[in-house]
Amino acid sequence: MKFSVRLCLAVLAMYFAVALYGEVQYRVAAWRDVTPAYNMVDMDSRYLPPGRGHVLGTDNLGRSVALRLVQGARIAFIVGIVTSAVAIALGVVLGLLGGYYGGKVDSFVVWLCATVASMPGLLFILAISLVFGKGLLGVIVGIGLTTWVGVCRTIRAEVMKHAGRAYVLAAKTLGYSDARIMLRHILPNVAHIVLIQFSIRFPSAVSTEVFISFLGIGVQGEPSWGVMINNARLRLWQGVWWELAFTTAAIFILVLVFNHLADWLRDRLDPALRSER
Repeated sequence: MKFSVRLCLAVLAMYFAVALYGEVQYRVAAWRDVTPAYNMVDMDSRYLPPGRGHVLGTDNLGRSVALRLVQGARIAFIVGIVTSAVAIALGVVLGLLGGYYGGKVDSFVVWLCATVASMPGLLFILAISLVFGKGLLGVIVGIGLTTWVGVCRTIRAEVMKHAGRAYVLAAKTLGYSDARIMLRHILPNVAHIVLIQFSIRFPSAVSTEVFISFLGIGVQGEPSWGVMINNARLRLWQGVWWELAFTTAAIFILVLVFNHLADWLRDRLDPALRSER
């Protein structure tokens, strides 16, 4: 394993630990029914630059930027993991059905993919978010239900190649059910696509959530990275740079790590690339 990959895994583990700590902090404050530390207002500590008292400085209400970044990581991981799971589950199920059965089933899957793909993605997500209400649930449902098309098309193409191979024909001859053939025989052979798609979907979902929260439609009352950027941009001209700078850096590093891991997974797991080497 390359040093760069090990470094990316270490950085990702650090992000996950920070997000887990943020989840514990959030749950404890909710259980005690108190204002969490990252939302405590201290007007005497407004606009403090990074220093000993506050490592990453404070915002316009005297709240710690470091603590709010931790909560932003928590929200990013919730959105990334849950929406990726929803999109991959939909894409895998529809891709398996369309690629295996073909005919009218495949025609319906292709039509559904084309219909969803033809809609403006961001507007579709915003519409679903508004239907489910402003908040984390609306963001998760909106992103999850609109980002499965690429997964479905990739899985469908792979399943179509495997459906005519000898091991599938042998399983049919032995009388195995279609569900068993798809889940026990074909799915393990396309599992590498699921891992690659997760590494691609995760940073995409995080970036989408940041943008939606920046517009004021996403997470409410919680320090999402998009909310922090929206608040910080209004004070940048006053010389208060640290909130915007550290939040942008956190997003950039997380997306960069996942993109690098996605390239590495594709090179390692894609059979076509392995055969070329």
